[in-house]
Amino acid sequence: MKLKAIIVEDEETSREILKNYLKKYCPNVEVLGEAANVEEALVLIRNQALDLVFLDVEMPYGNAFDLLDRVGDINFETVFVTAYNHYAIDALNAHASYYLMKPVSIDELIKAVDYVTEVKTKENALQDQVLVPKTNGINGKITIPQQDGFEVLNTADILYCKADDNYTEIFLENNRKKLVSKTLKYFEDALIDSSFVRVHKSYLVNINEVTKYVKGKGGSVVLSNGKEIMVSASKKSNLLSYFK
Repeated sequence: MKLKAIIVEDEETSREILKNYLKKYCPNVEVLGEAANVEEALVLIRNQALDLVFLDVEMPYGNAFDLLDRVGDINFETVFVTAYNHYAIDALNAHASYYLMKPVSIDELIKAVDYVTEVKTKENALQDQVLVPKTNGINGKITIPQQDGFEVLNTADILYCKADDNYTEIFLENNRKKLVSKTLKYFEDALIDSSFVRVHKSYLVNINEVTKYVKGKGGSVVLSNGKEIMVSASKKSNLLSYFK
């Protein structure tokens, strides 16, 4: 699919290099405009229906995070392009789909564009459709350790799991909750054959309890109990693949 994009970068040479790379190696990306600072970028974003923004971190009169805060809710994916690797965690927290280091690697650029293409294709395919999990029903059980032994839970009763340092909070039907001295990764592995998917570094959700997917800044899912959980950009494609 075609991706409508803009490049936000204060260095003209860097903009030209990225634009030429995209034209040669990522022909499905249509660059609609360029911006050298936050104010110019805001004008482009507010006047274009965009799929993708290539975003430098350091710019005059503000940075990438200032820009995203001012934009608010967004429907485009973000690929950060920067010479500074210490922004990686901040970029992930800002729901970046990909993080490219300067000088930009052509292979990494292609991977970034391929990932965004995959996400947007899946989002468009599911637009205005009822979300139907590919795997319905969970006929399993899981044990959780307790001081005096263990408790057996029906996996179908689990709505979602939330990381709490080296503990995991398990949220069940009827507003029940369990705190277990195991990491979220432990439960991700334990439930690998069930309909559970990691949507965020802190959340593991039961696909059969997802009632709505919300596009926007990173995206989110709404569960059957009304709980809305943010979806990391890096987890979005995997989540959407669970629906038909």
